[in-house]
Amino acid sequence: MRISDLLRNKGGLVVTISPERPVTELLDLLATNGVGALVVSADGQTIDGIVSERDVVRKLQRFGPDLLAEPVSEIMSRHVQTCPPDTEIEELAKLMTKGRFRHVPVVDGERLVGIVSIGDVVKQRIDELEGERDQLQAYIST
Repeated sequence: MRISDLLRNKGGLVVTISPERPVTELLDLLATNGVGALVVSADGQTIDGIVSERDVVRKLQRFGPDLLAEPVSEIMSRHVQTCPPDTEIEELAKLMTKGRFRHVPVVDGERLVGIVSIGDVVKQRIDELEGERDQLQAYIST
């Protein structure tokens, strides 16, 4: 199965934040949308960076509460691993595990078309395994 299939089921909504917005706004968007990371984008289509809950916690521990007034650009990761929609889910799972990151923006050419979390990948794999199990049970019982 490909990432494009996963996005078809999940949807392509990507919550973005501009790099100049304060960290407090980032926290509001994370909580309001129930997500663990946001793509940082000045125009909502191209990727300037990515920022996760983990980034916030690590920087807060290091710099204290003054960080909350800083722009998102101060804490975002600028080097973002992306994938195209035709990437196989297993390939992306290996990449995420090896790179130790939990969110990957999906780009078609230069355009942001979705985001995939490790939770999305695991859910898809569980669904596949349950489908295979059901097929085997049906085959055995006939």
